[in-house]
Amino acid sequence: MAREGDPSLGFLTRKETEIKLARPTRVKNKTPAPIQITAEQILREARERQESEIRPPKQKITDPSELADYRLRKRKEFEDLIRRVRWNTSVWIKYAQWEESQKDFKRARSVWERALEVDYRNHTVWLKYAEVEMKNKFINHARNVWDRAVSLLPRIDQLWYKYIHMEEILGNVAGARQIFERWMGWSPDQQGWLSYIKFELRYNEIDRARNIFARFVECHPRVSAYIRFAKFEMKNGEIDRARNVYVTAVDKLVDDEESEQLFVAFAEFEEKCKETERARCIYKFALDHIPKGRAEDLYRKFVAFEKQYGDREGIEDAIVGKRRFQYEEEVKKNPYNYDSWFDYIRLEENAGRKERIREIYERAIANVPPAEEKRYWQRYIYMWINYALYEELDAEDMDRTRDVYRECLKLIPHKKFSFAKIWLMAAQFEIRQKNLTAARKILGNAIGVAPKDKIFKKYIEIELQLGNMDRCRTLYAKYLHWAPENCYAWIKFAELEISLGETERTRAIFELATEQQHLDMPELLWKAYIDFEISEHEFANTRALYEKLLIRTTHYKVWESYAKFEAFTPIEEEDEKDGEEDDENLLEQKKQCLSKAREIFERAIKHYRDNAPELKEERAMLLEQWLMIEKEFGSIGDTSLVESKLPKRLKKRKEISSDEGPTTYVEYIDYIFPEETSAPNLKILEAAYKWKKQRMSNNED
Repeated sequence: MAREGDPSLGFLTRKETEIKLARPTRVKNKTPAPIQITAEQILREARERQESEIRPPKQKITDPSELADYRLRKRKEFEDLIRRVRWNTSVWIKYAQWEESQKDFKRARSVWERALEVDYRNHTVWLKYAEVEMKNKFINHARNVWDRAVSLLPRIDQLWYKYIHMEEILGNVAGARQIFERWMGWSPDQQGWLSYIKFELRYNEIDRARNIFARFVECHPRVSAYIRFAKFEMKNGEIDRARNVYVTAVDKLVDDEESEQLFVAFAEFEEKCKETERARCIYKFALDHIPKGRAEDLYRKFVAFEKQYGDREGIEDAIVGKRRFQYEEEVKKNPYNYDSWFDYIRLEENAGRKERIREIYERAIANVPPAEEKRYWQRYIYMWINYALYEELDAEDMDRTRDVYRECLKLIPHKKFSFAKIWLMAAQFEIRQKNLTAARKILGNAIGVAPKDKIFKKYIEIELQLGNMDRCRTLYAKYLHWAPENCYAWIKFAELEISLGETERTRAIFELATEQQHLDMPELLWKAYIDFEISEHEFANTRALYEKLLIRTTHYKVWESYAKFEAFTPIEEEDEKDGEEDDENLLEQKKQCLSKAREIFERAIKHYRDNAPELKEERAMLLEQWLMIEKEFGSIGDTSLVESKLPKRLKKRKEISSDEGPTTYVEYIDYIFPEETSAPNLKILEAAYKWKKQRMSNNED
């Protein structure tokens, strides 16, 4: 008797099991075994090596009494099972097949008949029943089963096919034909008719097959049926009959959805018969009667036909006609789809017919967008632009071009929105025609009706190229009157006066610009003003500008620029002016400049410390710039002045709470300035910082 924990028998005690499970499993060799074993092989070997006493015993029947007992027991099992699951067809089938295996065919038929009484609509039972009769060569019984099956279930095609197949195998061709006729009386689908036709063709009954085809197209008047019928006649060399089939199909199915396929097949038939004119007439008739959306394959075939049999004009007409019909369908569906109009016009332009092109342009621009919103008009305006460019460049009709621009400008609702592009193109067209007065009139109307930045800029550019400075000043005045907040216009106006050497005018323009309450980019304007004063060597005016700017804004960039100006600009100017000055005077001047820069930085730091203590990052950046300037001055600079004021950077976390999700934390950099370290908590932080630094150095040692 095996005892617990005996390792020879593979048993372990609970403690040994726990120790073994706790020990981590280590795979020493992970390479695949040279002989691979499949799951099927394992199961097969397990079954082969199974103990004989575990296997189920094989029952051996030695005398008729045992056989009778076995049959009685099995029949009782089947009958009990049927009483429980009467509607389960598989149980009946197994019962009947078992009776068949016992060669008791009467009982097997009885079971099949009982199964059919339960559910005669289940065609699987009929199929199994008939197959059993055929397998055991009871032909008349099989015929009886098939005949009853097709009578009760005439819509199950498989029953008809099996019945006919049996008769054909037996050589009963007349019987198979009779069954086909019974089946055709129920008007089956196309496959049933085609099977009947193939059956007759197998026995070379051409006339019978032709009659069946005639009945077939009457039962199923479809394009595919007529095409099959015509191909059958063509295969048998009956060209006139095939043509009559196609003609009949066209008369009946000209409005069918699949009529395109019919016309293509008809034309290809005539093409094979070398009747090219007939084929061309069929293609043209089809293109006139089939909607363009369903005639894609027809157009493609027609183009290929013309390429093979037609001349050059016919080919071009076929290609253009095909695409023309497509675009006509598209613009009819949606006349406001301007992309379709663009494609249509491009097609006609390639064809090169002026009247046709103008007609399409006129039809396209007649579709004015229904809503007065600019986004709906953008593609529409490009239609006018293309029309004008066509008249000018291709048609070379300048009067029509001028009329196109004029009508387009009249059509646009300028009070709600306008398009600077069309104004500028109309003016540039007049300039190309050397009509400067008309161009100025167009641009003047544009400024009066719908002023825009592009119009002002282009008008000023034109006058500047012509050298009319007074007109440029007038246009800049109107520009700034219309958009006083536009810093670009102020700067360009000042640059114009600078280029003309008008210093006082330039200064007056800048002064007027800086007095505006609202500016879109004031930093660019002030920078341009300051750079102008520096270029004029007016350092006093520059300092006054910086002081005036600091009244309006105290941004750290302004302080930084002011300090750099005091530190470097006067020195550079003096170097250029007095190149031979001795070194002592230059050194003294550098000290003065550095002193002024320090004063600016001191003011900035004091301003941030007293008025905006929360702007620690800007304050730290100013100190870094100050330190860089001190270093750039070399021996004159004193970095210790700045280093004593530099802050310490601390990484902190800030809680961000939200109602929808969990609380999150965000890291940020905080700056601790020397004057703030007197607080107790900051002293603790400093001590912790020193301790951490010392510990890191010890670890490195």
